[in-house]
Amino acid sequence: MKTGKRALITGVTGQDGMHLAELLLSLNYEVYGLVNGQRQANGEKLAKSFPEVIQIRGDLTDFGSLTKALSVVSPDEIYNLGAISFVGMSFRQPEMTANITGLGTLRLLEAMRSLGLEKQTRFYQASSSEMFGKVQEVPQTEKTQFYPRSPYGVAKVFAHNTCVNYREAYDMHISAGILFNHEGEHRGYEFVTRKITSTVARIKLGKANELRLGTLDPQRDWGYAGDYVKAMQLMLQQDVPDDYVIATGETHSVGEFAQIAFEIAGISDGIEKYVKIDDEFKRPSEVDLLIGDASKAKKQLSWKPQVSFRELIELMLENDLRIESDTK
Repeated sequence: MKTGKRALITGVTGQDGMHLAELLLSLNYEVYGLVNGQRQANGEKLAKSFPEVIQIRGDLTDFGSLTKALSVVSPDEIYNLGAISFVGMSFRQPEMTANITGLGTLRLLEAMRSLGLEKQTRFYQASSSEMFGKVQEVPQTEKTQFYPRSPYGVAKVFAHNTCVNYREAYDMHISAGILFNHEGEHRGYEFVTRKITSTVARIKLGKANELRLGTLDPQRDWGYAGDYVKAMQLMLQQDVPDDYVIATGETHSVGEFAQIAFEIAGISDGIEKYVKIDDEFKRPSEVDLLIGDASKAKKQLSWKPQVSFRELIELMLENDLRIESDTK
């Protein structure tokens, strides 16, 4: 039985989109996913995993396609997860990152207004801890000053501030989740966490003999994506829209992530034996320490993370071991 609520998810084929689609379907939403056939190769994966999700064509760089999609769906809730989300890629393609991640949010909000949906539809914006960049205080809260250190972070700041402006200027129900790093079984292979777990799985199975990383030093606040999408949905159920940091409050280094993955796989001296530092994977400017204070979300949303750091790595590694065991 449906709740009667219709949700539109941009970025539905990405990690968070897949987790969110699963959550909303379990809550009996009617779920629509915005897909662009030219750039997204995961439409078939989405259809196979969640055939109940209704795919609708649209592109965050094309205002006309967004107005058409919104007019067809007439959603009660929009979850704007669509973005060029790989930070490393944003340095290589900064203009495309700005166009999709930054201006795409503006186009979507303007499409809502052009159709008169600003009072009917609630809007979630996927903001990011990368907006804090060169952190101005530790831990980071909703009031911490932004200091982005990548084209991705800059684009996310633009999108976030645009949402705040539209919320205040047009009295729209817009909430932003400032999500710290969150990973899971749907994470793309280009991200360092999935690169670690998938490569460790291949080493365990004798299919690889090294793990190349840019650095082991950066520290992140890592949680499970399946936990974090629950916070997204909770934000849009509040009477008053607001912004929330979503984080675990713990920080771990890339090196620690890799070390635990090797330990779980039963590989001794994994870092010393298999990790190679490769300058190719270093960013022009790095974010050294991110750690979030989610006190506001815990108090106002009654949200808290369920999956621990080690459990997250176990979940990802077991998933990659299954995949690699089935792949010749």
